[in-house]
Amino acid sequence: MGRSGCGKSVLLKIITGLMSADSGEIWFDGTEISSLNRKKMNVLRRKVGMLFQSAALFDSMTVAENVAFMLDQHTDLDKREMRKVVDEKLSLVDLEGTQDLRPAELSGGMRKRVGLARALAFDPEVIFYDEPTTGLDPVTCTEINQLIGDLHERLQVTSVVVTHDMHSAFSVATRMAMIHEGRQVAYGSPDEIINIDDPILQQFILFGAPDQILNMENPILKKYLGR
Repeated sequence: MGRSGCGKSVLLKIITGLMSADSGEIWFDGTEISSLNRKKMNVLRRKVGMLFQSAALFDSMTVAENVAFMLDQHTDLDKREMRKVVDEKLSLVDLEGTQDLRPAELSGGMRKRVGLARALAFDPEVIFYDEPTTGLDPVTCTEINQLIGDLHERLQVTSVVVTHDMHSAFSVATRMAMIHEGRQVAYGSPDEIINIDDPILQQFILFGAPDQILNMENPILKKYLGR
């Protein structure tokens, strides 16, 4: 988590090989990946799925074609087998029956779900979510947060969520990290995070945390709330 422009989305793109790091190392599953060639990076990408901030759907394709895009590009599955995978992934995100719709016919929340179904196509070990609730109404935000949690438990995957939405962060996180000006300034469980006496961190939390956090009998929160 962190303010807009602090490097959260850039970090995800570096981890997934969409951008190159200027310096340092990126370790994934025991392998330093910043210097991998394209072939080895493509093997690694099969282990991850990514929901982009805007869902990044192809407007000219149907829902089914969007979900099947990477399968079509990187597997030898025939159309019947791909359709089976597409139907399965759309079912996981509660979008049965939408296969023939176009992105323009979908709500913002539905577009996010289609993007997530595409991210699930290769049965990834890790799912990266880039600002999954941005641009959504409060009800849809809650639904997306619940879906992230449900898939995390059902599929037993590692979920990495980039967000500046504190409601989302405290809804889905078991571990939290804060980035400020390109550096990690805090890391821990939600309970540990709210007990770190750091003005940058606490200001960020207090501007958007849910009421159940703000109303806690916590001396550090009270200090920054001015109580």
